[in-house]
Amino acid sequence: MTLHGFGGAYPQVADDVFIAAGAQVIGNVSIGAGASIWFNCVLRGDVMPIAVGARSNIQDGTVVHVSRGTHGTVIGSDCLIGHMAMIHRCTLHDHAFVGLGSIVMDGCVIESDAMLAAGSLLTPGKVVRTGELWTGRPAAFARRLSPIEIERNRSAAAGYVELASLYRT
Repeated sequence: MTLHGFGGAYPQVADDVFIAAGAQVIGNVSIGAGASIWFNCVLRGDVMPIAVGARSNIQDGTVVHVSRGTHGTVIGSDCLIGHMAMIHRCTLHDHAFVGLGSIVMDGCVIESDAMLAAGSLLTPGKVVRTGELWTGRPAAFARRLSPIEIERNRSAAAGYVELASLYRT
């Protein structure tokens, strides 16, 4: 794993976090217990903080960043962020799901048990409410998620906790 200090700030990482080879975690970044940062991710908390909650996973090739002097990025607990996503100066509540290849722009919020579909572009300031599915470029409300879909998303996030544990051993 590669942790880099920047401007006097150094990443704070719980003891049981999995950070895969090639990932870069820079500056004012905190990562909660049981979280996982997968291959070739970049979490760049150089000019504002990034917080990643417990048991969240940030999958391969994802970039997480902030905006200079205005806002950091907050990723709650038990979040699932798919491969090659771009997460920029936004807030993901606990149990949020960001599909692979999606972009979440400045000031956006994805609430608990909400989902941004793969390949979507969530433009600045949009809010995906609890239980909603948004999709498209630009993303728009598509429909409500079913209880089965919400449970499947939660199970997928839990599956990454288990997989990260296997990698750690």
